Amino acid sequence: MKKPILTIAVAGTILFSNFSGGFAVEASISSLKDQQNQIEKEKSEVSSTINDADQKINRLNEQQSDVKDQMTRIDMSIGDTHKKISEKTAELEETKAEITRLQEEIKVTKERIEKRNELLKERARNYQETGGMVSYLDVLMGSHNFSDFIDRANAVATIMEADQDILKQHEADKKSLEENQAKLEEELASVQTMLADLEKLNQQLNAQRAEQDQLLATLEQQEEEIHEHKMELQEEAQLLAAQSAAIQKAISLEQKRQEEEAAAAAASAAAAAAAEAAASAANNNSSSGNGGGDSTSQQSTAPVSSGAFTMPANGTFTSGFGGRWGTTHYGIDIANRAAGVPIWAAADGVVIQSYYSSSYGNVVFIAHSVNGQTYTTVSAHMETRFVSSGAVVRKGQQIGIMGNTGDSTGKHLHFELHRGEWNASKSNAINPVGIVPMP
Repeated sequence: MKKPILTIAVAGTILFSNFSGGFAVEASISSLKDQQNQIEKEKSEVSSTINDADQKINRLNEQQSDVKDQMTRIDMSIGDTHKKISEKTAELEETKAEITRLQEEIKVTKERIEKRNELLKERARNYQETGGMVSYLDVLMGSHNFSDFIDRANAVATIMEADQDILKQHEADKKSLEENQAKLEEELASVQTMLADLEKLNQQLNAQRAEQDQLLATLEQQEEEIHEHKMELQEEAQLLAAQSAAIQKAISLEQKRQEEEAAAAAASAAAAAAAEAAASAANNNSSSGNGGGDSTSQQSTAPVSSGAFTMPANGTFTSGFGGRWGTTHYGIDIANRAAGVPIWAAADGVVIQSYYSSSYGNVVFIAHSVNGQTYTTVSAHMETRFVSSGAVVRKGQQIGIMGNTGDSTGKHLHFELHRGEWNASKSNAINPVGIVPMP
């Protein structure tokens, strides 16, 4: 009776083990696949955001092109206005030179008018003293002979004609003086008005150009910011893509590990059943035997801790998880001034990405699967990286050397732990203290 009962018990143990092991495998794989689906969703969202950024950049480029066209038109208008200002300035100088010349003429004309005025006054006094025409009769009657009379008559006629010419020239000079003065004043006022208008237009165009310069600078700044944001998004997209590949690899490793564990459990159960059966047979045959075994140990240069995680580096704990300097510190800092301080993988896993980041410096992202739960660790600011993207690492394996690269103010390890996948908002970040052993 003992053998059938024992056989049934062993069979039941194997069946339960396979059932529970299969259930654990399926549950673990399902969790990993759910996280992979979440990563794919985030990748799609990031890709959509990158497309939006590209559209914004295109719109900004179009706006910049319009602004540059407007600036070209303004520059041409400014150039044309400067040319007109130069022409009007030259015209104004010519007008001023003409005014100077005419002023000299006016001065001469005024002097002639003054002389004529004196001459006419003298004539008027003579008319009053001699009775006007009588004086000319006296001149004629005082002739000595006919020839002298003719000469005196011609002289009187010439003098009378000269007096008429003087009056006519006098009036003409006065009229010319008035006309020239009015013309010069009108031309001068016209040129000065036009020059003032051109100066005003030039100021307006320069103000418009300054506004366009400012607008262009604003658009270029916006484009630069969007380009930087796009680069961050592209880096995030690459990281998400690498995470997806690493998760897929972790799924395969988890499947293989759990299959090996299930096979080992089945083999162990079968061996136990065989041993029990052999022992039962030996008892039935009143025989006895003995057995033995051996044990092996594996040593590592890293101080590997028991449990799922080991500490990532030796040094001084300098900064914790949480609020710091008005922001949130999403990890912990471990500092060590010694040379060549090793950085270790905190657990078995797959390297998501190993690269240089402007913020993290030399950084290694690793995906870990612990009892069906995915974790992501981030080891940043390293001097050197020893592993590549996609590599499978073991707990305690050296992945780099502590450094001061990226956005760092001193030699240290910045270590992050995320329950699930890493994302840009770091919403999955958790405090490593209490989960990962600290130095």
